[in-house]
Amino acid sequence: MAINLEKGQRQSIDAPKFIVGLGWDSNSSSTGEGFDLDASVFLIGANGKIPNDNHFVYYNNLKSPDGSVIHTGDNLTGAGDGDDEKIQIDLSTVSPDVTEISFVVTIHHADTRRQNFGQIRNSFIRIVDQTNTELVKYELDEDFSIETAVEFGRIYKRNNEWKFEAVGIGMKGGLQDYLNKYN
Repeated sequence: MAINLEKGQRQSIDAPKFIVGLGWDSNSSSTGEGFDLDASVFLIGANGKIPNDNHFVYYNNLKSPDGSVIHTGDNLTGAGDGDDEKIQIDLSTVSPDVTEISFVVTIHHADTRRQNFGQIRNSFIRIVDQTNTELVKYELDEDFSIETAVEFGRIYKRNNEWKFEAVGIGMKGGLQDYLNKYN
């Protein structure tokens, strides 16, 4: 049975291999443009930075150097129910210099399309095991009225144990804010 988390709550992850599913629905756009949301993953070292650019996994770099994180591809429309984008994780192969894996969702061309997360609803991040059993889920229920990028959640290692944290923190500078933060 899945554990539903609230913002800031943490839960141990006992499965070495799993899928992180991220989902959302868009309200009808007042700008007449469709929404293209993108999931990105930052593999972060103990210093709070990515070891190098290859530790930033997204639609143009689908696999981490150690093969522990694989992005299954970009969903350009977010249409349909369930997970809009999926990330495969294998904690047993995560490089020893990585202590955190952060999951960020951004709106592609948010500034030119005048879009923000206030126009997005039903956002969630969840972890399912190899049998597709949901282990944890965090439904973002905040109204992000100006933010164009949101860190949905993170997995971090403390005392040789991996845990998931429901984060739900947004930034208005888009993906560039997160690139600046982790580089």
